[in-house]
Amino acid sequence: MALMKVKFNQKKRVKLAQGLWLMNWFSVFAGILVFSMGLFLKIELRKRSEVMDNSESHFVPNSLILMGILSCAFNGLAGKICYDSLDPAKFAKWKPLLKPYLALCFFFNILIFFTALICFLMRGSLDSTLAHGLKNGMKFYRDTDTPGRCFMKKTIDMLQIEFKCCGNNGFKDWFEIQWISNRYLDFSSKEVKDRIKSNVDGRYLVDGVPFSCCNPSSPRPCIQYQVTNNSAHYSYDYQTEELNLWRRGCREALLHYYSGMMSSMGAVVLLVWLFEMSVMVGLRLLHTSLESIANPEDPECESEGWILEDSLKDTLKSALESLKKIGKFNQVQADTEGAEGEEGGKTPAISTVS
Repeated sequence: MALMKVKFNQKKRVKLAQGLWLMNWFSVFAGILVFSMGLFLKIELRKRSEVMDNSESHFVPNSLILMGILSCAFNGLAGKICYDSLDPAKFAKWKPLLKPYLALCFFFNILIFFTALICFLMRGSLDSTLAHGLKNGMKFYRDTDTPGRCFMKKTIDMLQIEFKCCGNNGFKDWFEIQWISNRYLDFSSKEVKDRIKSNVDGRYLVDGVPFSCCNPSSPRPCIQYQVTNNSAHYSYDYQTEELNLWRRGCREALLHYYSGMMSSMGAVVLLVWLFEMSVMVGLRLLHTSLESIANPEDPECESEGWILEDSLKDTLKSALESLKKIGKFNQVQADTEGAEGEEGGKTPAISTVS
């Protein structure tokens, strides 16, 4: 028994073809939207590529861009097929191509669905990428005279100001690295010498943070040096002064920003996938209803359209049997080739007569 069998007359076939033509052009615009989202996300990721450890995060925008291009191509072609289906003479040239085209559409929809899932599942990979990238970026903060790293200070500062964050996981991350360049340290000072000697790696570590960590909403002037020394400042307790510095780490802020963006894009791609599935189903009904016309010379006669010619169970069973036959055929072919090789390798016996 066919799956989703529907009876059509000429009027219904025409309405289906016209509706599908319109839906395909809506799908083209949806493809442009998906492409634009991928391009926007790629630009946003490239803006902060210096604080990202690898290029894995670009897999999502690249997938969106590819799906957008394929959607425009597939749906533009489907729109042409639906338009030509109104004319039997024009539709005749598409008949042999429709089955392979529908198979490609099926795999294309699977790819769209997985692209939507990837948008939701990339949070873990993005988290590790940001954690390593920000850690390395903070190490290079002081290298304003080193080629290739001279803009890292500006990048980190603008990042902390824009996202209202400080450090990788929090402001205390700055206490563990030397973020002040040796160029701006007075090595004749006893305080500088003592700090460098007290550190195993010979680094100048202070309980201070860059100016970009300061919260402008604080009612008092920002305290960015001796942050944990309560006695160094009047009426100050660093554990209760929540408005002095940004408490949130930049990893968390960026992760929330990008994962929220990707989740929204994933939801849009899922909607596009549902729309594409409905278009594919409609195209299959149109295809089968036109093929099942009993008398091609009488376009007004009734016909039947369906999604699957047999039930889902029977279709899966026949597909498995076809795969088994292909496997057996390949095995027999391999055995035949092996036997021919063995026969060719035999040396004919030569008998001698005395």
